[in-house]
Amino acid sequence: MRDHPSLSLTGYDDMPPDERLARVEAFRDRMARRRTVRDYSDRPVDRRIVEAALRTAGSAPSGANHQPWFFSVIESPEARARIRAAAEAEEREFYAAKAPQEWLDALAPLGTDPDKAFLEIAPILIAVFAQKRGGPRPGDHKKNYYVSESVGIATGLLIAALHEAGLATLTHTPAPMSFLSEICGRPADEKPFLLLVAGHPAEDATVPVAALDKKPLDAIAAWI
Repeated sequence: MRDHPSLSLTGYDDMPPDERLARVEAFRDRMARRRTVRDYSDRPVDRRIVEAALRTAGSAPSGANHQPWFFSVIESPEARARIRAAAEAEEREFYAAKAPQEWLDALAPLGTDPDKAFLEIAPILIAVFAQKRGGPRPGDHKKNYYVSESVGIATGLLIAALHEAGLATLTHTPAPMSFLSEICGRPADEKPFLLLVAGHPAEDATVPVAALDKKPLDAIAAWI
């Protein structure tokens, strides 16, 4: 017998298998058109779209339902300039000294480099933070569980929601990212998880052919 308050489950409509398949295939087809974009227009995006996407991310499952994430949406030109300068400094060191040759060889087909102009051009820049402590209610300060897994799932939902809105995205992970905590004014018990860039692609934006090479189903899944 349950000893906690509960509600009747809703939101799982009964439907024939063919309709279920049609829905998931339609979603698959939309997500298959998602691209990681590095060239953006500065055309603004309605704030309501960003807020709806963030609410979607906030609905993700998490360890003990503690929701150990925080999203800083960075609009200030001054803050963006500081983030770009700090990120490019880390990236220059990465490409010049930190990265082993095998890693550089893996990146070569994607055409990446230390220049991160998109951090100032794209209209949406979201710093995602993972919280060591928190809880299901604002002001809680309990130990959080499965933090990286939970924040990763929430970020995936955020990317999917922005794509549903017809926006391109880019996940950027300069290392280390401690400068994000300072610029965004986040507490010491939060760790920067990644920078998510989103917006409308520039008219002349392209994507590397290598990025379209996805593994087939039998290489990523098995039935046992």
